[in-house]
Amino acid sequence: MKKQLSMSFFEDELAGARTNKKEFLEQIDRLIPWGEWEKKIEPHYYKGERGNKPCELELMLRIYVLQNLYNLADMAAKNEVIDSRAFSQFCRVESSNQVPDGDTIGGFRNILTKNHLQKSCLATWSGS
Repeated sequence: MKKQLSMSFFEDELAGARTNKKEFLEQIDRLIPWGEWEKKIEPHYYKGERGNKPCELELMLRIYVLQNLYNLADMAAKNEVIDSRAFSQFCRVESSNQVPDGDTIGGFRNILTKNHLQKSCLATWSGS
């Protein structure tokens, strides 16, 4: 009798598969001082006093990093995080419901730009 394969078997197999993109993103994940960057951005980030609950700062920051590494527009970044297992693992999302829309991604990028936080974070990363 043949054993029926479950979806969890395939998910485990895919999660364990090594690709150049996954390995590259794992290196980036280890190199970036996420906590330091979050501390710099948090005072400028949307608090959610009115309107929608804000997305997690770390998620937004991870999507922003992917945008810059892969030259992605806001909507393209959203789609890639949903479509690419390597990107979703890097962003630590398990469901497409966790991924913010393109407008939210663009709003986060604008916060960083308006407050000159990209250069500040990169200086922290490079040790300057």
